[in-house]
Amino acid sequence: MSLLVVGSVAFDAIETPHGKVDRTLGGAASYFALAASHFTPVRVVAIVGEDFTDEHRAVFHGRKIDLDGLEHAPGKTFFWAGRYSQNMNERTTLATELNVFADFKPTLPDSYLNSSTIFLGNIDPTLQRSVLKQIDRKPKVVGLDTMNYWIERTPAELRETLKHTQILMINDDETRQLTGEHNLLRAAKHVFKMGPRTLVIKRGEHGALMVHNNFLFSVPAFPLEEVHDPTGAGDSFAGGFMGYLASAGAVNEQTLRRAMVYGSVMGSFTVERFGVERLAKVKRAEIHARARRFLKLTTFKL
Repeated sequence: MSLLVVGSVAFDAIETPHGKVDRTLGGAASYFALAASHFTPVRVVAIVGEDFTDEHRAVFHGRKIDLDGLEHAPGKTFFWAGRYSQNMNERTTLATELNVFADFKPTLPDSYLNSSTIFLGNIDPTLQRSVLKQIDRKPKVVGLDTMNYWIERTPAELRETLKHTQILMINDDETRQLTGEHNLLRAAKHVFKMGPRTLVIKRGEHGALMVHNNFLFSVPAFPLEEVHDPTGAGDSFAGGFMGYLASAGAVNEQTLRRAMVYGSVMGSFTVERFGVERLAKVKRAEIHARARRFLKLTTFKL
């Protein structure tokens, strides 16, 4: 089952205690697609500039990633630069250049109009909703990511889009800002009233918490001796999560729990190198092996 993602394809300059890269492929849609493609075919809707070459495009080749929805426009590709602190928990943005992304109006190719599983990446909620309006029939599953900027600046538009969403995937600070509730379990009840039936709270080095109206499930972050670059970990988590759900063909407690594990697995690979370097090279056998290690990490008897 094909999975459609709308979001950014970008170039990043990243500095961490383990080194720096001046220009590497990034963007939420890039991380998401590379992670999700290990589970299901992915259709990408994004925009790039004239500086996005065949060499950059080749990173997606040889995978189940359809780039017919990747628009090329005059100008430069979205660029972001950031520096991480020694403990990797704090990040300073050094530059944000929207470039062609500033005028991005998602337009779906005809071949994408039958998409039944959709992930709306972190963009203007009005644009997110415009994607749903282009789909031929009501999707089976719609996941959505957003951030504090949209929560603060476009609350009405975001709430309207959430009415058409089954899964909301944000971090704990965003959850509290969206709902005005500090306790995450009480916050989830507010989210359910907005439309989504499942809230996935990304908690960085502390893993992720899923709150469904019928159950709770939590996974830790996979323990690693070294984290080289946290950029894109959340987007890779979303890719693994939604990719597994799309491949499963059903959304129930069992598939949601497994999706959480595979999301955490994909995020753990991403942080081992800069940008998409590790994610672009990981093998399916490694993914399943790490998922089994998650099982050992979290299983116990009473």
